[in-house]
Amino acid sequence: MVISRNAYGKINLGLDVIRKRPDGYHDLRMIMQTVDLYDTLTFEKQPQGISLSIDNQELPVDENNLIYKAAKLMTDTYGIDGGVKITLNKRIPIAAGMAGGSTDAAATLKGMRDLYGLMVSDEELCRIGVKIGADVPYCVMGGTYLAEGIGEVLTKLPMPPKAVLLLAKPDINVSTAFVYGNLKLTEKTYHPDIDTQIDALHKGDLQDLVANMGNVLESVTAPAHPVIGKIEQIMRECGAMGAMMSGSGPTVFGIFTEEETAKKAYDVLIAQGMTQVYISSFINFESTEV
Repeated sequence: MVISRNAYGKINLGLDVIRKRPDGYHDLRMIMQTVDLYDTLTFEKQPQGISLSIDNQELPVDENNLIYKAAKLMTDTYGIDGGVKITLNKRIPIAAGMAGGSTDAAATLKGMRDLYGLMVSDEELCRIGVKIGADVPYCVMGGTYLAEGIGEVLTKLPMPPKAVLLLAKPDINVSTAFVYGNLKLTEKTYHPDIDTQIDALHKGDLQDLVANMGNVLESVTAPAHPVIGKIEQIMRECGAMGAMMSGSGPTVFGIFTEEETAKKAYDVLIAQGMTQVYISSFINFESTEV
């Protein structure tokens, strides 16, 4: 028996950092959106142990990988008597601000549940998944959500109107710890209007949604890596309604109304030597189940 699951990436349509908490984490307020760019994982029973193989040598295949951690968490939590062989086909860029590791972990939680026929709800997977990472509960649910707390408090939102997305990850890696460690929240800090974005989603108003996009973390990542601003500028010059960094970066996404204009920006970025550029779209997670 072999089970296959797609693990979809995400972008942040809005990302606000409210405050630093006494435990060192930050209270966040974000609009999370699943996009049509995914990794594929396959799961097969084996007598014992966890075996992980990946088609990208940059990633570890031991307990340092979130997939491995998720499989072990399921085994330990539910007393699974048996092992699993997991294969990952990696497409989402690594260290990109698209929750690539978290979505692989979420797919592993579901894959282990299905492989061993466990009667465990998605809500229960969210509850244990936060032990692996703050984005894991969102990745279990997927779709369009307001995420609060450290990212684990989720409120379902309407999906945005149809649009064409362009995703571009420059050839740099950004440490999330570096970004949060250098974030300075002061009275002058710009905070995106998340409430107006939520209202725009309820109205189905793409223009207002995009006009109010903002990412507090860009105040750290963009100055450190000017290529981020350059990519945003190219996307806007090519006709994007808006362009912004996702998560802690460095991936930039542009929102277009026409695929032709997105393709123009794609061609410009490829011509400048970028290799990780993708045309994508918003998706409802309900339609992505494998």
